[in-house]
Amino acid sequence: MTILDKARGDQNQLERLANSIPGFKGYRERELRRDADRLEREHLASRLEECKKPLNELATGLTRSGGLELMNDVETARKRLDKAIARIRYADRGYAGFFDVVKVDEAMLARVYEFDLSLLGGVEGVRASALAAEPTAAALKELIGTIDTLDGRLAEREEILGGIRP
Repeated sequence: MTILDKARGDQNQLERLANSIPGFKGYRERELRRDADRLEREHLASRLEECKKPLNELATGLTRSGGLELMNDVETARKRLDKAIARIRYADRGYAGFFDVVKVDEAMLARVYEFDLSLLGGVEGVRASALAAEPTAAALKELIGTIDTLDGRLAEREEILGGIRP
C-alpha cells in the first residue's frame, strides 16, 4: 500500500462529506498527493542521510591512518550525496495549488508521484554502495557513479515538471 493509498483510506467522515462538494474532491486529492509526495521525498532523503555516517567514519579512518590519497574521493562522494539529498528534499511539489492560475491535471500528478516512488531503487543502490564502501579508490569511484546515476534521475524529474510550469 502506498502512502497515497493510506492517506485516502484515513479520511474521516467530515473529509468524506466535503468530497461530495463539487470541485472540492479534486482539490482534496491534490492536497493528499502533495502530502504523500512530501512524505515520500522526506523518506528518500532520510535514507540517503544514513549514507553519510559510513562516509564520515571512512574519512576519519583515512585521516588517522594517513590514507589521505583517498580523501578527495571521499569528499567528492560526500558533496554529491549532499547535493542529491537536497534535490530530493527540496524538489518542486509537482502541481499548482487551489488558487494558482496554472492548473495541473491528475495524470501529470500521478506520473510525478509514480516517478518519486521509482526513485527508491536508486536511493537503495546508493545506500548499498555507501554501506559496502571499502577504503579503495575503485569502491569510492563506484559509489560516486551510483550517486551520479541517482542525480541524473532527479534531473529527469525536473524535466517532467518542466512541462507544467508557466
